[in-house]
Amino acid sequence: MRAQFVLSEIGVGLRRNLTMTFAVIVSVALSLALFGGSLLMSDQVSTMKGYWYDKVNVSIFLCNKHDAENDVHCAKGAVTEDQKKQILVDLKRMPVVEKVTYESQDEAYKHYKEQFGNSPLAGSLTPDQMQESYRIKLKDPQKYQVIASAFNGRDGVQSVQDQKGILDNLFQLLNLMNRGALGVMAMMLIVALLLIVNTVRVSAFSRRRETGIMRLVGASGFYIQAPFIAEAAVAGLIGGGLACVALVLGRYFTIDHGMDLSHKLTLINFVGWDAVLTKLPLILATSVLMPSLAAFFALRKYLKV
Repeated sequence: MRAQFVLSEIGVGLRRNLTMTFAVIVSVALSLALFGGSLLMSDQVSTMKGYWYDKVNVSIFLCNKHDAENDVHCAKGAVTEDQKKQILVDLKRMPVVEKVTYESQDEAYKHYKEQFGNSPLAGSLTPDQMQESYRIKLKDPQKYQVIASAFNGRDGVQSVQDQKGILDNLFQLLNLMNRGALGVMAMMLIVALLLIVNTVRVSAFSRRRETGIMRLVGASGFYIQAPFIAEAAVAGLIGGGLACVALVLGRYFTIDHGMDLSHKLTLINFVGWDAVLTKLPLILATSVLMPSLAAFFALRKYLKV
């Protein structure tokens, strides 16, 4: 009987405050969808870091005869065979180096034509203008400075470049976007909490006569509060369910189908469905606990039980 009474009161409360309940559902859905999206973005950045940092190389570009005429780093002339051999020997002795690959001028020219063959500059370049280089894969990509300090300024070396620096700029941008999404989520969450508190207050005020009678007949505080807390929990759960649907549909239509980014952007290792599905229980639990706690504290202040 008590459970039936509580359930009937939930339905009454939701119908009485239909517009505010709808606003609570929408705000909870939006805030939790942004919350789930931010968690997935964080996972995506971590996945991309693990994928790309494992592939980045440090490149040691060697001086050619053209650099000797135009580049101050190559003032002593083009790299010699002895200098190239010594650089290779020193690289292989370094404990941070996992693998060293040599790229000749002809190979560099071929790779350039493959990547930028349609550019106007490609037609004016010749193989002897390209730079020989050593491509070094490090055991730990964070140890770039060890290579840079050992070979920058060395005879025959034009420059030492770290591809990780380019990726760091990309990841900083992604992290900035993620923090922006979290900021919007926080504002939406505050709006949702305020709406929940106001909805509970209105519901409690509209049923003050019933709650007064219940107090007179000796009903416990929890028994009086339970319908109001349950109303907020139900509204939040509906919003959480919508947020879960939004995340699943978003993953499906942007990555797998629709926009089909998984095939169009093959260089990006997108997070899988397992990452999405593991976030759904957290979103649903938050959608129930957050409104319930907000309603509980609102009732303690505004409902004298």
